[in-house]
Amino acid sequence: MIVTIEQLKEKYNNYSNVLAKINREVKKGALITIVRGVYETNPYVDGVKLAQFIYGPSYISFDYALSYYGLIPETAYNYTCATYNKRKTKIYTNHFGTYIYCDVPKRVFSLGIEIKNDGDYSYQIATPEKALCDKLYITKPVKNMNELKMLLFQNLRIDEFEFNKLNKKELIELSLLYNSTNLNFLAKYIIRGKENENGIKSNVSKI
Repeated sequence: MIVTIEQLKEKYNNYSNVLAKINREVKKGALITIVRGVYETNPYVDGVKLAQFIYGPSYISFDYALSYYGLIPETAYNYTCATYNKRKTKIYTNHFGTYIYCDVPKRVFSLGIEIKNDGDYSYQIATPEKALCDKLYITKPVKNMNELKMLLFQNLRIDEFEFNKLNKKELIELSLLYNSTNLNFLAKYIIRGKENENGIKSNVSKI
């Protein structure tokens, strides 16, 4: 269970030195510091459930979410999270792991997020479509469509089978909101793929 220092002060209000009591509980392992002023009572809880309490507002995205959905073959050992208006990457390490927070545009921050509930815990994670868009947003821009395909399927090692299962309409709609070279190319790539499937043409030059 997550507890704040304010809750602990209330719990231990009969102690003459509340902070000393809290420190003793930390030393005993009854409380594990997540970040200053926030503690966890279960040393074995999955660290993903704690990410938004460390730094926020935030939600799980990027490599961790891509791995969670099977879009990349690697296991993500760091908890990667999206924020906005923070202007620089933040990294926190504690008992539960390393947490990395990177900005995405404010206008897309609240889109494409799911809430996961697990017992007393609740956390937010990007949909697979949103996680891919977020990852492309923070990745060095490509110069053309061929480079985008190389980025997706070779550099990032996105699984093509899983990629083809994504909601393409959602991907296009999200991509165009980032004002990002990589994501503009992604929208074009998807639209051209639909053209090839349907034998029709649409005007993608404006994207």
